[in-house]
Amino acid sequence: MGAVHAHDHGHDHAHDPYEAPVPEGRALRLGIGGPVGSGKTALTAALCRALRDELELAVVTNDIYTTEDADFLRREAVLADDRITAVRTGACPHTAIRDDISANLDAVEELEERHGGALDLIIVESGGDNLTALFSRGLADRQIFVLDVAGGDDVPRKGGLGVAAADLLVINKTDLAPLVGSDLDLMARDAARVRDGRPVAFTSLRQRPGAPEVAEWVRGVLGRAAPRAAAS
Repeated sequence: MGAVHAHDHGHDHAHDPYEAPVPEGRALRLGIGGPVGSGKTALTAALCRALRDELELAVVTNDIYTTEDADFLRREAVLADDRITAVRTGACPHTAIRDDISANLDAVEELEERHGGALDLIIVESGGDNLTALFSRGLADRQIFVLDVAGGDDVPRKGGLGVAAADLLVINKTDLAPLVGSDLDLMARDAARVRDGRPVAFTSLRQRPGAPEVAEWVRGVLGRAAPRAAAS
């Protein structure tokens, strides 16, 4: 179930705020959100590894009190240190990605200035939050919401703004499904119903460390073809 699936139920995307055009003249800003432990930082690291040789990348991480996620990315050497910066939100993570985005915008703009406007993609990783957490469109042009199968196979059915409205829903850690009793087919059906045609990707970073399904979706958003070697 690794591929990204979109289910068209006749939804009219013409007036959909989540179908805004990709910006010209600056980096695409991609938000990654989801509950604590769903695999947001691991997915961010995987995307950096998969895309860093073909795109100019940078990352902003959000933690409430620490710089733990940024420190992890630096230790893993997924990007050069000057391409990774941390925001301490000091409050619930959704506050800094939706309600008062100024600290994140400052971090994004500082990265753009530092790299002379040459960046193609800036990933903004939220701290762990609830199912209603959604990025402001003033901060993120596109957004991914990450769930963990161990959180329960009823989570997609429960919906919430993050689950229903993110541009891509990632259902992560599929390798754990047999161990925790989660039904992936049920999750796929419920996600398709709740998301009204928006795509869903099932991933296991243990089995496919490069998150190829998600990396390919990012390339599609940017209008970039996969490198020949990676596509073959």
